[in-house]
Amino acid sequence: MRIDTIRHSLAHILAYAVQELYPGVKFGIGPVIENGFYYDFDFKNPISNEDLPKIEKKMKELIKKDIVFKKKIISKKEAKKLFENQPYKLELIEEIAGVAPLKIYESGNFIDLCKGPHIKSTLQLHSGQAKEIIDALKLTKIAGAYWKGNEKRPMLTRIYGVAFKTKKELDNYFKLQQEAEKRDHRILGQKLELFLIDEEVGAGLPIWQPKGVILRKIIEDYLYQELTNHGYQWIVSPHIGKLDLWKTSGHWDLYRENMYSPIKIDEEEYMIKPMNCPFHVKIFQSKIRSYKDLPIKFAEFGTVYRYERSGTLHGLTRVRGFTQDDAHIWCTPEQLNQEIIKLLKHGLKILKTFGFKDYIIYLSTRPEKYAGTIKGWEKATNSLKYALKNLKLKYQIDPGGGVFYGPKIDIKVKDSLEREWQCTTIQVDFNLPERFNITFINKKGKKEKSYMLHRALLGSFERFIGVLIEHYAGAFPLWLAPVQIWVIPVGSSHRNYANFVNLQLTTNNLRTEVKDKNETVSKKIREGEIQKIPYLLVVGDKEIKTKSVRAREREKGDVGMIKLNKFLEKIKMKIENKKW
Repeated sequence: MRIDTIRHSLAHILAYAVQELYPGVKFGIGPVIENGFYYDFDFKNPISNEDLPKIEKKMKELIKKDIVFKKKIISKKEAKKLFENQPYKLELIEEIAGVAPLKIYESGNFIDLCKGPHIKSTLQLHSGQAKEIIDALKLTKIAGAYWKGNEKRPMLTRIYGVAFKTKKELDNYFKLQQEAEKRDHRILGQKLELFLIDEEVGAGLPIWQPKGVILRKIIEDYLYQELTNHGYQWIVSPHIGKLDLWKTSGHWDLYRENMYSPIKIDEEEYMIKPMNCPFHVKIFQSKIRSYKDLPIKFAEFGTVYRYERSGTLHGLTRVRGFTQDDAHIWCTPEQLNQEIIKLLKHGLKILKTFGFKDYIIYLSTRPEKYAGTIKGWEKATNSLKYALKNLKLKYQIDPGGGVFYGPKIDIKVKDSLEREWQCTTIQVDFNLPERFNITFINKKGKKEKSYMLHRALLGSFERFIGVLIEHYAGAFPLWLAPVQIWVIPVGSSHRNYANFVNLQLTTNNLRTEVKDKNETVSKKIREGEIQKIPYLLVVGDKEIKTKSVRAREREKGDVGMIKLNKFLEKIKMKIENKKW
């Protein structure tokens, strides 16, 4: 049995248990999610997390009854009669009818509108090899959720559950959850003074504090040099553009739900930009391009603004305003495959530099709403497949996961807790070249349509830094740490030498602070450990006499006395090689 099938069936058992305990409840939907499932309900009277043990107990009682899952295909008329007292199901019936067969699943006294698949019987969940599943089930929390994610629709009660094949897997899951809570970038970001999100400023709009700006600048500088070395040219585009630009690009028709409302300036309508690409197109079009000039690569650290529902916002990893390491590549048809190969190799190299060695690659195909022709989509998808196979990279298909203007490759890194995070994306676009008539002069002296690639190697700086914080639990590698070293004098008579040490360090471009407040050395060391400073250098009489420092390395503790010049050599080598 596939674990996803088990989880889907448990979502139905959850709904069955709620039906038994709370007569008259209205049902929303109950899909499978990572590690478990949820179901949305409209209760007559509110319930709370204290009610979960009772519901879970009822679920386990139902599972032990050997309930069979029976699939049926019914007519729209039958479905409306069957769910006449279930308004949310009636709405779904209207949407599905005429598009796909109406399928229901009967499990005991519970009937649900569902396309499946499901287990044959709950007997499979508590017998034979699967006998542990009933003990590997846990309802975890209750949350509010608007029907279909729309704030204008009713607020439903969402019950979440997790399920695994063994009790050991369930226990491991909760251990990882506890560790994840310790690594929560929203909490660490505040403790380490990296960023803040203030209600008065607005949800999903982070403000970067001084240390966060340093971290961000380190990443930007590294990326700027890397991309410059790979032939990118840098540009800067405005934060708003005329609405006509977004109509031409297709965003207004196919991406409007993610855009903010137009603003009027001198009787003209303007949009806050959700993408940088139309501006990049305009620069490409600003003069005639020859095949000899291609590929042309334009890069920008471009800030964009997209509408995200308030319920989906989450620290830095889901925001409304963010800066992408954005770039677009124009090339000839003959260059397309090689450019995708180069992007994949470069993206994986950069992710590895930041400490992400494990990843999963997805190839996302044509969505329901799309621009262009089927033939164009097939050609673009085949180019992405060719690059992946050429590099012998394993990948999974994400059906319908492409953007409206073309298919894409997504690289999701695995962090230290084995969680997946979206980072690198490479997209083939044949929509904008058509809409903007993007051409170059080919070898025959004739105009020819250029191929266009969108790519982001880190994604957005906000999201990537949020992932970095959680991956390292705030204890950044030396080269990334906003503050790399604290110099701690033992007493007031050692301050001059502490300042001398600090000067030698800052002269060598190290990020340091002298901690000379009238506090005990042990208190300063404790604070340095809380702030996750990579090196704490304590200086006293012995260190002054020998021109040394007593070094404490994060996670190793006291590593002994070392000559200042030797320490400098060691640190500079570590930073240059980007060693942890």
